[in-house]
Amino acid sequence: MTDERTGRLYINGNWVDSASGRLLSVHNPANLELVAEVADSDERDVDLAVAAACRAFESWRWVNPSVRAGHLHAIGQRIAESERPLAESITREMGKPLSEALGEVRKLAKTFHFYAEETTRTLGAIVPNEEDGFTSLVEREPIGVVAAISPWNYPLELIGWKLAASLGAGCTIVVKPSEYTPTSAIELFGCLAASGLPAGVANLVTGSGETGRALVAHPAVNKVAFTGSSDTGAAIVKTVAGVKPMSMELGGNCPMIVTEHADLTGAVNGALRRSFRNAGQICIAINRAYVHADRYEEFTQRLASAADRLVVADGLVKEDADMGPVANAEILEKVERHVDDARAKGARVRCGGRRPAGMESGYFYAPTVLADCTQDMLVMHEETFGPALGVAAYRSLDEVVELANSTPAGLAAYVYTENLTETFALGRRLDFGNVAVNNVDAGIINAPYGGRKGSGYGYEHGREGLDGYLQLKHLRIRHGA
Repeated sequence: MTDERTGRLYINGNWVDSASGRLLSVHNPANLELVAEVADSDERDVDLAVAAACRAFESWRWVNPSVRAGHLHAIGQRIAESERPLAESITREMGKPLSEALGEVRKLAKTFHFYAEETTRTLGAIVPNEEDGFTSLVEREPIGVVAAISPWNYPLELIGWKLAASLGAGCTIVVKPSEYTPTSAIELFGCLAASGLPAGVANLVTGSGETGRALVAHPAVNKVAFTGSSDTGAAIVKTVAGVKPMSMELGGNCPMIVTEHADLTGAVNGALRRSFRNAGQICIAINRAYVHADRYEEFTQRLASAADRLVVADGLVKEDADMGPVANAEILEKVERHVDDARAKGARVRCGGRRPAGMESGYFYAPTVLADCTQDMLVMHEETFGPALGVAAYRSLDEVVELANSTPAGLAAYVYTENLTETFALGRRLDFGNVAVNNVDAGIINAPYGGRKGSGYGYEHGREGLDGYLQLKHLRIRHGA
């Protein structure tokens, strides 16, 4: 991170000092060393950023979509050229292995290129009238100024979904990244600045929860886009000023179902990846697995053996590590509490269940598989958001559907079966916004991604991600008899 940007905000096309004079300390979760000190913005900073976005909107909204697409392509190219420093900033401040961070940056670049193409396909409609001499046009127009609040687990990719779609739609935006991961966002805005994006179209304010509250409560904000915890999402709903559109992607607590007809090798590999990738700190991570009783012991034994072989390390020291630390002390405490609760209630710890020896200086926790879990255990009904997976046996499809649907979350579910009847029965009965069968990639950039129930509302990804930043206008024209 360049000295020019340290502790500064990006407002109206310039790096500026915060009016607050306060700083937030950012630490590396692998060793707790100080990474940087960045601005803890206050209401004055937010006012400046929103005002810049409002001014820019008056011109950006009318910019030809093909020109906006060119800006998005340019940002995507700049991100690709800055891949290594962007990835290193992610690993340094939130802990995921560098190989994973590089993957995140590559997906970020693809997001900008995808929405650059979608930008030129913002189509309306002509609606027939029952009276001659009238024509009704349905047009799509940008909503206005967007307040984007993003989390720390994918600190660039989740900003990128909001940035690319909103700018492509013709909106302007103010981004507030997590206080745990602001330096990667600062690096990203360096790419935006270098790409030639007009001043005020995209603005960055760093800070704590107070900064986020000031942003979503600002009366000149026209839409709020949020990804994060259910508790924070509920608080935002109460804070937002007036009536305005919101999109929210909240907690997951995602189940995996392994039926008696599953390819067990595929199921084990899928559970290994989606339970422990990014140390389980993914909204669509597998939190709980339900395995048919006839396959249960073999599944848990094979999964535990594979998880026990995962390499846990500082992602900057060992770039190809399988797993790094969790991002902060709060997550570490929650993982320990969930594992201790399951153990006390009778679960078998098949692997992990502890902090790795010799790694106490960081927020490391061993990949953990808990067998013989019951629904009253925290790991089975609360989102752990860490490297712990609870596993339970089931007998019938009715039973497992009820268990899978039993929590307030509804983001993603996973199924492994080679039986077509089970595929469609479970695909239809699982009450989740995304259901993946025989794979663990529940979200792809060109299909809608969003939750239901307590997992939020609105969509990112796909055409629907752009539509979330547009509003409809019916233009009815009388032009003759």
